[in-house]
Amino acid sequence: MKTELSAFALVITASSAIADTTVQSCNRNVTFAKPPRAAVSNDVNLTEMMLVLGLADRMVGYTGVSGWKTLDAKMRTGIKELPELSAKYPSKEVLIGADADFFFAGWNYGMKVGGEITPETLDPFGIQVYELTESCIHIGSKPKVSMDDMYNDLLNLGRIFDVEAKAEALVGAYRAELETFTSELKEGPEPLRVFVYDSGEEAPFTAGRYAMPTALIEAAGGINIMSDFEKSWAKVTWEEVVERNPEVVVIVNYGDVTAAQKREFMMSNPAFAGIDAVQNDRFTVLEYVEATPGPRNIQAIKSLASSFWGH
Repeated sequence: MKTELSAFALVITASSAIADTTVQSCNRNVTFAKPPRAAVSNDVNLTEMMLVLGLADRMVGYTGVSGWKTLDAKMRTGIKELPELSAKYPSKEVLIGADADFFFAGWNYGMKVGGEITPETLDPFGIQVYELTESCIHIGSKPKVSMDDMYNDLLNLGRIFDVEAKAEALVGAYRAELETFTSELKEGPEPLRVFVYDSGEEAPFTAGRYAMPTALIEAAGGINIMSDFEKSWAKVTWEEVVERNPEVVVIVNYGDVTAAQKREFMMSNPAFAGIDAVQNDRFTVLEYVEATPGPRNIQAIKSLASSFWGH
């Protein structure tokens, strides 16, 4: 009997070891004993990553959307009856009150360095955190942004939630679609100089070396004029923009100031009159959910390429 019990214990131990899944999240290794059952995601793009993997039934809600952004019809359909637990960044009480066991967020995507919500502050409450790869630059070093940042998040979510085959198939399809598109893309002799205008009038908030638009623009045959700016999303000066003279301005559309208002601000300001993009009225728009890491990035590249090259 004792031998049988020992053998049974070994089987249980082996099964538990097999069930453990470890993924890298920024500078941490996070181990999951079992797939989360009560997940919360922050922001539209992270929520859409959850939805595209079919994880809505593993979620208890989402945060950080209506305070700044709106859900389009596709997103509203995807989240169905899931509640928005917080219009902006959640508090600990919000996540604990939802009985969450998992929070998919990022630095400046639901968490702030030194803030109330971090992996360390949530750990005592049994809430594990996976951090958006693009955002890891805020707490350490990482390579320049690439499409692999987005693919990495989908693959890691696949491992965490035990839908690895679905994640691998999805990422494989994205890679193939993008490779086919870029191989057939007829670009100009030189990459177009592109500026990303997110927000701000006194000083523009833009995408630097580590922000997703840099990868999107490069895939579409352009170059982000701020790709040497050692930041993710951050402020620069208008003087730098004028000096670098973008040929196209990509406006990120969200919030109270519309894309049309942002374009009008640049078109009507005499300080910008010498910029090629202003002289030729070359503006294009990406929705926030397209410009940040997520399932709409491939379509965003196609939209940019169409705007850049007219096909």
